[in-house]
Amino acid sequence: MPRRKRLRKIVAPPGFKGYRPFGNTSRNSGFIELLYEEYEAIKLADYDLLNHQEAADLMGVSRPTFARIYESARRKIARAFVETKEIRTFYGNAWMNENWYRCLDCSAKFTIPLNLPEKTCPLCKSVHVELIA
Repeated sequence: MPRRKRLRKIVAPPGFKGYRPFGNTSRNSGFIELLYEEYEAIKLADYDLLNHQEAADLMGVSRPTFARIYESARRKIARAFVETKEIRTFYGNAWMNENWYRCLDCSAKFTIPLNLPEKTCPLCKSVHVELIA
């Protein structure tokens, strides 16, 4: 029986729900599931230019585990590019150290300080917000 997977720490959710290939005429090509922890690994290694050990420490996993997550993300993105598939993000096996919310009116993503009693969007002041889980 395998061990339970430890939750991977995510600083912030992705700023998108998915990507579609431009100019793809076939609608039946399917999609690739990119997990939040895979997105975080790509962001830390390729965008923030952290080495694998630093990124692993931020995510709360070992360096070999980070390397596996990163490799999985790279393979999924490459497969989506080559096979012209849509990329969709899914929560996966992650946790965020703060509660993140999405405004249903303007699609902004934000956190709410603990001293504010009501949940309103800081951009459009809408009360139509949902917790990103």
